[in-house]
Amino acid sequence: MNQQATVDTFTQHLNLSAPKVEELLTLSATELPQQEEFQTELGSLDISFLRETLPTAKSVLENQLPAFYTWLKQELQIKRVPDSPHHTTTWVANFLNNQESIQHLVELHRPVPPVALEQAIPRLVSLFNNVNDTQIRQQWQSAVALLCVVLAADAREQLRQSFALIEDLNI
Repeated sequence: MNQQATVDTFTQHLNLSAPKVEELLTLSATELPQQEEFQTELGSLDISFLRETLPTAKSVLENQLPAFYTWLKQELQIKRVPDSPHHTTTWVANFLNNQESIQHLVELHRPVPPVALEQAIPRLVSLFNNVNDTQIRQQWQSAVALLCVVLAADAREQLRQSFALIEDLNI
């Protein structure tokens, strides 16, 4: 697994150093959102602007997610992939309107193998690379990256738990 690509994605799109990202990724999905650094990043997002530019983000996701989903199925062998971008775009809209939670996002992604989840993050964040408006592109990449930090932390926690279980069984 190329964990460095994930860390690089986070350092590129969030105001966090690589050591700080690595430190945050050692936390659980419930601990991480409580951290000052996470809260600072969350506070730096312009939620009003994200709501205002949601139509652009929906368009990007509707156009880019089908190929991303195909890549997840074919390259990463992920079995449970949405049939269309509708679920994702609806979730994003609901999240911006305080009708979804980060914890629910984590629960939705728990069935995804941790290694595959982490491999998918740089590609997911890059879906916004072709947005011409710099502010829209940067805000949405930061928002997606911030949500993905929690997913990556949870994926790593799941791996640690799996390894701990294996070690316990071998004793």
